[in-house]
Amino acid sequence: MRAISMGAHDRPEATAKAKGGLAWLERWLPKMVLAPTFVMMLVFIYGYIIWTAVLSMTNSRFLPSYDFVGLLQYEKLFENDRWLVACTNLGVFGGLFILVCLALGVFLAILLDQKIRQEGAIRTIYLYPMALSFIVTGTAWKWMLNPGLGLEKVVRDMGFESFTFDWIVDPDMAIYTLVIAAVWQSSGFVMAMFLAGLRGIDSSIIQAAQIDGASMPKIYRRIILPSLRPVFFSAFIILSHIAIKSFDLVAAMTGGGPGYSTDLPATFMYAHSFTRSQIGLGSASAMLMLGGVLAILIPYLYSELRGSRNG
Repeated sequence: MRAISMGAHDRPEATAKAKGGLAWLERWLPKMVLAPTFVMMLVFIYGYIIWTAVLSMTNSRFLPSYDFVGLLQYEKLFENDRWLVACTNLGVFGGLFILVCLALGVFLAILLDQKIRQEGAIRTIYLYPMALSFIVTGTAWKWMLNPGLGLEKVVRDMGFESFTFDWIVDPDMAIYTLVIAAVWQSSGFVMAMFLAGLRGIDSSIIQAAQIDGASMPKIYRRIILPSLRPVFFSAFIILSHIAIKSFDLVAAMTGGGPGYSTDLPATFMYAHSFTRSQIGLGSASAMLMLGGVLAILIPYLYSELRGSRNG
């Protein structure tokens, strides 16, 4: 009897220990699984950001050096004509890229929102360029805009001998060819964002406006588009980020040329860090690019957090 009672007494304790071990495993297993990713993110993202910030205040050239020179590299950066050209090009490229993508994306989204036939096929066609890398896009448009191979040659072969479209080799116009290629790739993605926003609007609001006698253009202008402000803001953030970090499109399409007329901050940073043995100067340009991204991202995060608290 005593042995039976002891066995019955031990069984609940063993069950409790098993449950405790299982609870411990359930609590710590996700953390153990995520720990390697978290450590790698700290080291290879934030660690390298800190290291780049340190290098930007040194006189590093071919190899890292830790002779600190303060903000000297930043002073050299703003005295560098090529950096000023890169910043000007970013203003032209980024401004046109964002504006045209937003306008074209809204226009295409409104067209597809009319429940047209073969909407799925058309949407796929518009979204397909986004599946390509900027390297592929840049290479394809480099061929299409090459005066000896692409559009100019095709039109001249059709009999229009005086036709000229040599922007890609014109230092004053080459930056606009980057805009054309970037808009071609990204406008479909912006269209998808706005189309999702349009499909999320309550149809009863539109019906009520129609009953009041408002035309569809007026409904879109006064009711629908103002309600899509969060989508506008999100699209602006994404496109700005793409513009600031654009490197592969330039490398594949123009290589920064003719000369350095299509240089952007990302290509400037790469050239000076890895081909001109000026790691300190390249690191300074990288930190300014990071500052540009943060200047756009922080207000967005602030507005999102503020909206969630108010909600």
